[in-house]
Amino acid sequence: MDETSEEIASSENNIFEVSNLNVYYADFRAVKDVNMDIATNEITAFIGPSGCGKTTMLRSFNRMNDLIPTARVTGDLKYRGVDLYDKAVDPVEVRRRIGMVFQKPNPFPKSIYDNVAYGPKIAGQVNKGSEMDDLVESSLRKAALWDEVKDRLKSSALGMSGGQQQRLCIARAIATNPDVVLMDEPCSALDPIATGRIEELMAQLKDEYSIVIVTHNMQQAARVSDQTAFFSVEIAEDSDMRTGILVEFGSTDIIFQIQMMNALKIM
Repeated sequence: MDETSEEIASSENNIFEVSNLNVYYADFRAVKDVNMDIATNEITAFIGPSGCGKTTMLRSFNRMNDLIPTARVTGDLKYRGVDLYDKAVDPVEVRRRIGMVFQKPNPFPKSIYDNVAYGPKIAGQVNKGSEMDDLVESSLRKAALWDEVKDRLKSSALGMSGGQQQRLCIARAIATNPDVVLMDEPCSALDPIATGRIEELMAQLKDEYSIVIVTHNMQQAARVSDQTAFFSVEIAEDSDMRTGILVEFGSTDIIFQIQMMNALKIM
């Protein structure tokens, strides 16, 4: 793949480059003409009202929308300079490099150890048992969970608390050595203490991974993110169809200053 020096520099600074991206479900356009560059090793938050396309946009980054038969994407979405939707790109490899943590903790009905080992095992990344042991421990440490579970690795993951399960899902996501971790409202089902731990964990993880998070919690976005994308909805005049649009994107501090100024104008 040929790239100019400017394109190479851009792809090194940005993990994703999005140009005129549209996501459709059949004839319905869920997300309209999104343009943004997401920086490497930063936390980017997607905020906005329900139904504005935040999760649809997030799922576009690792081609999870491909699993919906009627879904299709137009425009450009580049990951490190490579078109994610090129026919030569393997979606399975995309999802290995771009991991995902869902809104509700979803550990497998397996042991804590096997949850973390599952991805590397099926990907053939680790062959020796001792290497897998090291990988499981490393992933659990990165997820700030090792000290809590090191003596019960063979216990069922379903017996863990909600906060522990979500951190286990983060450990499972990073065990495959991804480049990016996508998080779809990872704290919405957690209590404030568990939420605080996840937020602290995100701040630590961004040294190694680029993180994109969807959240309805404006305060959380302000606390944890470096960049913020504010989405809203465009309602069709001749129907009730709600299409997601990107209203503002930039430094979190600036985005929240803009929103505060807009709120003051309304008062």
